[in-house]
Amino acid sequence: MNSQLFQQVRILDPVSHTDKIADVLIIDGKIAAVEENVSEFPTKTDIQDCRGLILGPGLVDLHSHSGEPGFEERETIESLMQASKAGGFTRLAILPDIFPPVDNLAGLARLQNLAAQATDKSTFPLLYYWAAITQGVKGEQMTELGELAATGVVGFADGLPLENLALLRRVLEYLKPLNKSVALFCNNSGLAGNGVMREGYDSIRLGLPGVPTMAESSALAAVLELVDNIGTPVHIMRVSTARSVELIGVAKSRGLPITASTTWMHLLLDTQSIYGKSPLDTQFIPYDPNLRLEPPLGNKSDRLALVQGIKDGVLDGIAIDHTPFSYEEKTVAFSEAPPGAIGLEIALSLLWENLVETGELSALDLWRVLSTTPSKCLGLSPGEIRPQKSAEVTLFAPQEIWVVEKSALKSRSINTPWLGKQIKGRVLELDF
Repeated sequence: MNSQLFQQVRILDPVSHTDKIADVLIIDGKIAAVEENVSEFPTKTDIQDCRGLILGPGLVDLHSHSGEPGFEERETIESLMQASKAGGFTRLAILPDIFPPVDNLAGLARLQNLAAQATDKSTFPLLYYWAAITQGVKGEQMTELGELAATGVVGFADGLPLENLALLRRVLEYLKPLNKSVALFCNNSGLAGNGVMREGYDSIRLGLPGVPTMAESSALAAVLELVDNIGTPVHIMRVSTARSVELIGVAKSRGLPITASTTWMHLLLDTQSIYGKSPLDTQFIPYDPNLRLEPPLGNKSDRLALVQGIKDGVLDGIAIDHTPFSYEEKTVAFSEAPPGAIGLEIALSLLWENLVETGELSALDLWRVLSTTPSKCLGLSPGEIRPQKSAEVTLFAPQEIWVVEKSALKSRSINTPWLGKQIKGRVLELDF
């Protein structure tokens, strides 16, 4: 029998709207008791004084990238799982853009077999798979949506914009009876052009080609029009502009079946970060290629609108979009760097320190958009901190100081602007 007692831990449970101090007893991977003071427990129980620590349902990442198969030097399934666990994520949905992509049954089976080989003795993280919406060199045709849906994929997402609206219309019509999530990234490449950062004063100052906000909002408006006519539920991923938040809010008020998420770095940083003037206390290297993201970091007004969108419930979740690249791939000029950064191991710490401790978000709101609502967006039942439930939990020490360095990370890649910097807050390892 494996028995652990967390004494006087702060419990955050968005499902029951609980934020309180209590004892939590876990026996053989299940929550046995949640009481003010647990007095009865097995003889060989491991007792831990958890004053100052936080226990909440395991975090859920809506979408992240693996390197394996195809680019194992960036990330393997095993290292991705270890990074997920180290960051407190007990559920992880993997995007299909590996090599070869998950656009057929063989590709999905290959990925599932790799995951089965990488699974250690721990129960978590649980892996889920997005299947590709399209296939072909330019994504000009649909995948076998029905066959893939029958295999248990969590849903469909290319990870890249699907700009052929006639094809997207057919996709939504085919997917409507399959009862599977579909996640879309809205971007008009014609309007985005060769831009590498958000268009505005800062892009002019830095001499970098800009991406106008309308590249995202115009593509989003077209998707919303299709959803309004067809009725297929859609998840809007990587929302990054104030205008998009406004459009999604109006669509939700009209009852359209949509959910939406932004990525964690877009809530913390904006275009000023690219020349080193971060909205946080942390100062970055000007033109740091690890700040080259897709979509690009927004202007200050965009960042503030995204935070407000989380508060108001217009945005349902925060995705990590963990995107590993090797040192050689990222050590180039800003405009030549592939877009993306890692984040599974540091996202909770930085979001807590810079949004919760500053009062911009409540603790329950942050935990909700990192655990409960992402589960619902994936069509999964959310975790809860109550008796008889699985002990799918995250234990977090919000005041622990540590340095983000290669030796401290489980990921194979180190492409983050916080590399070498001290941050506050760390997930503690659990063994059950």
